[in-house]
Amino acid sequence: MKTIIELISNEVMTAFKEAGYDENMGKVTLSNRPDLCEYQCNGAMAGAKVYHKAPIMIAKDVVEKLADSKVLEMAEAVNPGFINLKVSGEYMAQYLEEMRNSEKMGVEEAKNPQTMILDYGGPNVAKPLHVGHLRSAIIGESIKRMGRYLGHTVIGDVHLGDWGLQMGLIITELHKRKPELVYFQENYEGEYPAEAPFTISELEEIYPAASGKSKEDEEYKAEALEATHQLQMGNRGYRALWKHILQVSVTDLKKNYANLNVDFDLWNGESSVQDTIAPMVQKLKDQGLAYEDQGAIVVDVKEESDTKEVPPCMILKSDGAALYTTTDLATIVERMEKYNPDEIMYVVDKRQEMHFVQVFRCAKKAGMVKEDTKLTFLGFGTMNGKDGKPFKTREGGVMRLENLIRDINEEMYKKIVDNRSIKEEDARATAKIVGLSAIKYGDLSNQASKDYIFDIERFTSFEGNTGPYILYTTVRIKSILNRYKEEGGNLDVLKILAAGSDSEKALMLEASKFNQVITNAYEEKAPHKICSYIYELANAFNRFYHETKILAEEEQAKKESYLALLMLVKNILEACIDMLGFEAPERM
Repeated sequence: MKTIIELISNEVMTAFKEAGYDENMGKVTLSNRPDLCEYQCNGAMAGAKVYHKAPIMIAKDVVEKLADSKVLEMAEAVNPGFINLKVSGEYMAQYLEEMRNSEKMGVEEAKNPQTMILDYGGPNVAKPLHVGHLRSAIIGESIKRMGRYLGHTVIGDVHLGDWGLQMGLIITELHKRKPELVYFQENYEGEYPAEAPFTISELEEIYPAASGKSKEDEEYKAEALEATHQLQMGNRGYRALWKHILQVSVTDLKKNYANLNVDFDLWNGESSVQDTIAPMVQKLKDQGLAYEDQGAIVVDVKEESDTKEVPPCMILKSDGAALYTTTDLATIVERMEKYNPDEIMYVVDKRQEMHFVQVFRCAKKAGMVKEDTKLTFLGFGTMNGKDGKPFKTREGGVMRLENLIRDINEEMYKKIVDNRSIKEEDARATAKIVGLSAIKYGDLSNQASKDYIFDIERFTSFEGNTGPYILYTTVRIKSILNRYKEEGGNLDVLKILAAGSDSEKALMLEASKFNQVITNAYEEKAPHKICSYIYELANAFNRFYHETKILAEEEQAKKESYLALLMLVKNILEACIDMLGFEAPERM
């Protein structure tokens, strides 16, 4: 289904053509003066030079051709040559009816669906999720959902940090604490226990303890490096321990991501590509791309057009150890072989931009991806506290994600029980749903690349541009529709009629933008555009609600039209918040 603005543009373009002008001058935009008109066309201004004619004369010629338009109820030429437009109430009603009866409210699925691998997790095993993991999870999940809504295949990969020195540190510390474990017995040939010899809580304490010791004790660090080497060489006991670490960590990670309503299709990590690193490095050497520089193996990736220095991409350190660049390149190779995606996108802190410039250029240069494969980096800004510095606990430490969610839920619970009488159980359940909207909308309403202030008090407010406000509006619409059903009304026989008031027309205009907003938001990978849209839609509904007696309307056809419009608005809001990664409760 074409967007409303495309249909209006077609009408005006035809008028330009009929008036003897270039039809491409008839493109229409939303009005920047909604007090004067709904849409506008500035093509006559551009036509002045081409046709050596005053813009107002061109505009008048075009307006004359629009006199009998069924799409527009107003087309007027305004000095010095603008064309102000208002869409016909009847035409708008027909358009919204078509939206209402289509599967995705007018959103057309992609004509050429793409396959995208979306890398948007990046947690390290054995370490709890903290607020630094929040943005990649929230932004990535939303982009994934938008893409799928438009018919693309989007494969989400958590891409775990599950290899390297951190594993050696944990194994070393376990050896110190529990030397009797069979994993450390050299000649042990039996089956290893199915149960891990530690809990997630123990594991989360072991790693920082080991990390701290390694920084102060060279001998301890050397042991950890040797343990890492042994693990990577296939030490049976160490591999069994590593599998326990993964299993315990991943179980906890899945639980915490589920609390954010985030899920991944792939739970791969750095370990998944270890066997492919050596042949990949050899191939880079054989291609004449990789060479030795001060003992390290590097690939030049600078280009003549660079305005700032782009250092060589380091493939192996002087001691032969792999780096993040190495595993990222090997992962690209693996992804191309398994999924042949049209695009691989990384949702990562913007401070890592140079790393991905190097990786992408190396991958392209080495032919690891096809020429038309897109390698994309979406860098996000920092989540800061009210002091403008990275968000911390009151004690100054990094806040665990589960603690942030708990604090938000508690704040929402207080607001819910303070304002209404509700059962404890229901209040807790609602607080959890609304709390998630506060976190996600609070983040996603900001442009991803920008730093923003995480303000719990503001984000949990039921007023203003917040998740709870959007949910409150959605629930208000649900309650009106439910009340109508309870009174014996039939929601299956409704039809949208032409607007009878300015506030109703304004609500219709906002609803009609849905398909255009979703398409643009995905093309630009910009969830904040969906947030801006539903905020305007919610505001338009609330103005209409306060000015209109919906259920008290005596004229049945008019009442049914109101309710049909409300059903559409509700469906749009629910589709949008689902793409943002949260949902609305039944009541608030």
